[in-house]
Amino acid sequence: MRKLILVICGGALFVSAAQAAEITNSITDTVQLTVNGAGISNTRMGSSYAVSGNNIDVTAIGTLTNASATAPAGLTGGDYDIETNGASFNFSEEVTIGDTVITTQATDATLGTLDAASIYSENYMDLGGTKGTLAGTLSATGIATVTAGGQGTTAVGQRTVSLSVFD
Repeated sequence: MRKLILVICGGALFVSAAQAAEITNSITDTVQLTVNGAGISNTRMGSSYAVSGNNIDVTAIGTLTNASATAPAGLTGGDYDIETNGASFNFSEEVTIGDTVITTQATDATLGTLDAASIYSENYMDLGGTKGTLAGTLSATGIATVTAGGQGTTAVGQRTVSLSVFD
């Protein structure tokens, strides 16, 4: 009798553990298609003027003139002469005329790309992608098919399979 009770208890424990098992299976198929957009980033350089020296007689110092919110400055030159004839001197004059402000950027309405880039002194430009033959499909069997497109495009087909036991 004792042996029978032990066999029944052991069998009950084994059966209970098997009934608690849970199996989960997941299959995910995806296709991702990307066309890069056009973009431009500019840094506009401003105007500047500097003069320095020694043994220089300054009648009128040069100045930046006529600057506005959209136009760079111009330059009115200075009037300089040597202060002591026959003595050593040094003179330095530097001018930078800044960029004209550009307020619009032309784009192709159909493709969304830049028609002509408006640029300043420092530029970073991303050319827009073109769809071309870019395509992607999923079949009933879950096999992804991707077709390369034009410049600036990406096509990715992916299948993810996960199986968990005793989740």
